[in-house]
Amino acid sequence: MPAIVTASQLRTVLGVSVSLYSDAYLDEIINTSEDVILPMLVANVSGVESYSLKNNVATFVTVREHYFVTGQSIIVTGLPAPFSATFTVVDSAPYYFTAALTNADVLARPIVPNGKATLSGYSAAQLYASTPAIESAILAVSVEVFQSRVAAGGQIEGVDFTSSPYRMGRSLTNRVSTLLMPYLDAETVCQ
Repeated sequence: MPAIVTASQLRTVLGVSVSLYSDAYLDEIINTSEDVILPMLVANVSGVESYSLKNNVATFVTVREHYFVTGQSIIVTGLPAPFSATFTVVDSAPYYFTAALTNADVLARPIVPNGKATLSGYSAAQLYASTPAIESAILAVSVEVFQSRVAAGGQIEGVDFTSSPYRMGRSLTNRVSTLLMPYLDAETVCQ
């Protein structure tokens, strides 16, 4: 379910009717766009590269410094059960945090793709839900995704029937970079 832009907002921008493109179809496009934009923004989130469990204490090793502190509620996703859940931080250091978890011991295991640890209530979707620049960037990317899906071969033709360059490449986020500039997480973008 999209968090920043709704199907009706995208439908209005595209000028299409509900009978032509369902909410579910447009939600899929918006989710794709949010999956591209939101991870680039400053938020209280860190990738989890490995996890372990010993004596009912789960240890989550993060990709970068995470800034979580003891007592905070952290939502861990993308790991196998029972490691994907909401936990209260028991101990914390720059590149790992621990939480209570009653289960059999598990040796340290790397996870690919990385899991994600997010401070409860402070995900990028929650932080930027009312930010016009982020909404505009997600709408712009959504329009490009929509166009690449419905245009033959992913190419949009001009009024003179000349095709435009492929628009889903690296330049896609460059076209909205000015909107995102004040909110970009330099550490994430550089990784």
